[in-house]
Amino acid sequence: MKKIFWSFIALIGVIQACRTPYDPEVPTSQSSFLVVEGYLDSEGLRSELKLSRSAAVDSESAFQPESGALVTLMSASGETIGLPESESGTYIFESDISEDQTYTLEIVLQNGQRYQSTPMKPILTPEIIDAGYQLDEEGVEIYISTQGDETADDFLWTFEETWIYRPRIRLGYIYDPIIENVRDRTEAEQIELCFKTEPSPDILLETSSRFEEQVVFRQTITEIPKGDERIMERYSILVSQKAIEEDAVRFWEILKKNTEDIGSIFSPLPSLITGNILRMDGGDTPVVGQVSIGVVRQTRLYINLVDVSPWNYLDPEFNDCVIGQEVVMTNAYAGVFGSGGTLPARAYIPEGGTTVIGYFPASRRCADCTLYASSIKPDFWEDE
Repeated sequence: MKKIFWSFIALIGVIQACRTPYDPEVPTSQSSFLVVEGYLDSEGLRSELKLSRSAAVDSESAFQPESGALVTLMSASGETIGLPESESGTYIFESDISEDQTYTLEIVLQNGQRYQSTPMKPILTPEIIDAGYQLDEEGVEIYISTQGDETADDFLWTFEETWIYRPRIRLGYIYDPIIENVRDRTEAEQIELCFKTEPSPDILLETSSRFEEQVVFRQTITEIPKGDERIMERYSILVSQKAIEEDAVRFWEILKKNTEDIGSIFSPLPSLITGNILRMDGGDTPVVGQVSIGVVRQTRLYINLVDVSPWNYLDPEFNDCVIGQEVVMTNAYAGVFGSGGTLPARAYIPEGGTTVIGYFPASRRCADCTLYASSIKPDFWEDE
């Protein structure tokens, strides 16, 4: 969700349909304010609360993590639970709490500024009834179905995608400067199998009372166009379903409109986005944020290339990736392969011979998947 939050910060920029650039004068005191975002799972599922600072309109970097804060969840009965910081600006909640109580989130920054949420009561999110995908001539549509009730009418969905990423050229050799020769790669050195992970870029909302018996049938979560990189081999998506309160719906709807209409002078301005976080120490610096508590329902799907073939994935960025035709001989290994920019791709054994006397080369950018993804297999990953 980090990308979503910062897209609206950039909306005060060049206004579409204007002939001259719009260069607003924004008071310095209003150019940096706290941004809070999170959905805390009440049954112990690891949840993240994000704290950050907005940036000035002309800043090159919009996301500025707010580190070193003291974050505490307090129940109406007096119980307190701290949220430790796992990385800069990210605070972790992993507690199974009672859904019968109300809770308040308190944030104290390093500079002494104090913020607090309005009282929140956990929402029991209904189960996901069904999840699947539909293949058509345009690609794959991933969907889920659920049913709301009297306590959970509005839903927010997020997802995380992970897929196998392969380089255009696959090789199993490496130049070892210690022995000044080429050898087989070990499993730890392999660069032909990687995993890419991306969070959901969109805000997905729906109200179940708009439908008969509050059944949300085949809600579209995401669409993958035919030939997309994500299903080059094996793809997985983790969908999280979260029931949210009515006030949270208004916040997310305004934010969704801002992110979809960036650049329009008629769009709701960021000043209209408040949420349920308030400053408690008398300061007038704005705060933007929405925190909810409830049960998060999740489901994971896998899609294999064979399930959607013919897929015809081809990345034009690597169209020039070929194995070189000129053999790199033994005495040239250090000069050609030593820098790491060129890799030994295929062994050369002269006709009638039995010994490797050189290697055909390939560019690292064409053969090393770690330049684009991680070679570490995720803990959740299931092979076919």
